[in-house]
Amino acid sequence: MDARTEFRDFLTSRRARITPAQAGLPAGGGQRRVTGLRREEVALLAGVSADYYIKLERGNARGVSDSVLEALARALHLDEAERAHLFDLAAANTPARTLARTPKPQVRPNVQRILDSMSATPAYVRNRRLDILATNTLGRALLAPILATPRRPPNVARFMFLDPAAADYYVDWERMAAGTVAILRAEAGRDPHDRALIDLVGELSTRSDLFRTRWATHNVLRHPGGVKQIRHPVVGELTLAYEALELAADNGLTLMAYSVEPATPTVDALNLLASWAATGAEDNAHDPEARPAFDSRQGGNSA
Repeated sequence: MDARTEFRDFLTSRRARITPAQAGLPAGGGQRRVTGLRREEVALLAGVSADYYIKLERGNARGVSDSVLEALARALHLDEAERAHLFDLAAANTPARTLARTPKPQVRPNVQRILDSMSATPAYVRNRRLDILATNTLGRALLAPILATPRRPPNVARFMFLDPAAADYYVDWERMAAGTVAILRAEAGRDPHDRALIDLVGELSTRSDLFRTRWATHNVLRHPGGVKQIRHPVVGELTLAYEALELAADNGLTLMAYSVEPATPTVDALNLLASWAATGAEDNAHDPEARPAFDSRQGGNSA
């Protein structure tokens, strides 16, 4: 992922989606040749010269000041995630460095103990590439379709776009798929030299037309919380609120925890899932072939 190209394409995509009316500019007479704003109009709104903005949109962002980036964010009506992405892309426009092999992810024992103590709450730990690295018992049951893959560590994006079961598992697959790509796009801006992320994006772009199409939109997302609707193969539909809690001592790791609105059908479904998980764990202790495909205590690194 070339930093200059990413910066150029992001600016171009954001400029194309804003009409003069949305930007507070007169539409002018005649038919416009461009979708969205012209480069000169963005420059005017941002308070920079047209020549300088053209240089930026060609990907030459080295040395651009924070004040100019802030002005561009306002001119292009960027939301918080998009603004952060713009700054990340600008910061990446430094002399290229060698791609480093991503270190094997590890979840500290203390974090695993915290997960295990959340017995009534499905929870797991993931990294920025959406690899699932550890779960608790209820989280393992909730994520069973994702964790069924023999590839380690299991990855949410790979499941989303390469496993046919994903369309059944996610009730609102279209929204979830778009959000998954937007999360990866934001992470690519944060660290364009992450070899594992580059490999993942390359794999998904090659094997999934749906992923490739969504990747080309340059949409970004950072999601600290929200609601998911899941159709579990054992207990049916669940509506779950989630919180994404970054682990301050473990750079790049996030603890995902789910909660349920009281007095809703999901409460009964989650209780049933907990019973199923407990029974399954007891039965699987005597049946190696039926054991869960993922052992959270191995940190997602099993072969």
